Amino acid sequence: MIETLKTLCALRGPSGYEDAVRDYLAKEAEPYADEMTVLPNGSLLVFKRGLKQLRHKLMLCAHMDEVGLIVSKIEDDGFLRFRFIGGVDRRVVIGKQVLVGEQQIPGIIGMKPVHLSHDDEEGSVPKLKELYIDIGASSKEEAEEMTFLGDYVSFQTDCTELPNGYIRMKALDDRVGCAILLETLKKDLPVDCWFAFTVQEEIGGRGARSASHYIQPDIALIVEGTTAADVPPSSGAGKVCSPGKGPVLPFMDRASIYDRELFRLLSRIADEKQIPWQTKTKIAGGTDAQAIQRNCGGCKVGAVSAALRYIHSPSSVGSLRDIEQMQAIVDGFLEKMEEVYG
Repeated sequence: MIETLKTLCALRGPSGYEDAVRDYLAKEAEPYADEMTVLPNGSLLVFKRGLKQLRHKLMLCAHMDEVGLIVSKIEDDGFLRFRFIGGVDRRVVIGKQVLVGEQQIPGIIGMKPVHLSHDDEEGSVPKLKELYIDIGASSKEEAEEMTFLGDYVSFQTDCTELPNGYIRMKALDDRVGCAILLETLKKDLPVDCWFAFTVQEEIGGRGARSASHYIQPDIALIVEGTTAADVPPSSGAGKVCSPGKGPVLPFMDRASIYDRELFRLLSRIADEKQIPWQTKTKIAGGTDAQAIQRNCGGCKVGAVSAALRYIHSPSSVGSLRDIEQMQAIVDGFLEKMEEVYG
């Protein structure tokens, strides 16, 4: 699992540019798939037969895309202006290394140095128009030889294993889910199942909408990364959820109310397997569930997530034990499907 996760997180895949992630997943999934298709928008859909065929169509879903940037203007002096793709906090990107465009031109996100800042600017969050990407070009002409308007930009971060079973990587949201779905695909399944690796979740669940329209599932499980806010000075309900305390089983977020029956089933599976679990103490965020449960005739949706610190930043931190326990819950979920929905 860890090696698969490292490989996936190292790949570049901002929303709308998930090609490398999809190509890797398709290559790995192909030997185990009974059917595989790529939708026009780029989502990868894989069907695998299990020992039993359910009366209800089942789908597991994880999104391939990550937050990033896009080049919006090339200045006369060769600096690149940009916009964010997905929800990125300006405070976490200053001084961070990035890769620009298909040629992976190295760059760094810069701003006016502190020595030239006014007193009222010190300590304030710079506006987006004050930030730029420096790729070492000295003129617009030089920059245009290396990059183009609309080029995707991704963060450049090493994959690092931290002490006590924690990991630091970019794009853990949601390569965690992609890794778990891929590992599940490689197993003998108790029931037939569709696997949806979706695009453009970070900008509104667009890939999940078309994927669910194609598959038309009755039941869907979203396997995700979710926001942990357990760092100082947060306390109590303000912590939301914490890495290392088990998978997160949400009952609601800002975009979806999860099916009560599925929520209780997932929690029962965790209890039976003696897996510690938590739920979110604050209604926040959203997943592909928002698109899936509203599509066609509707769909029952549940979710299992990894609590991630510094989500939507160049470096997220999560617990390997949580991820392994998520895998066990997903396995148990498939095992229960015939009993509950057969």
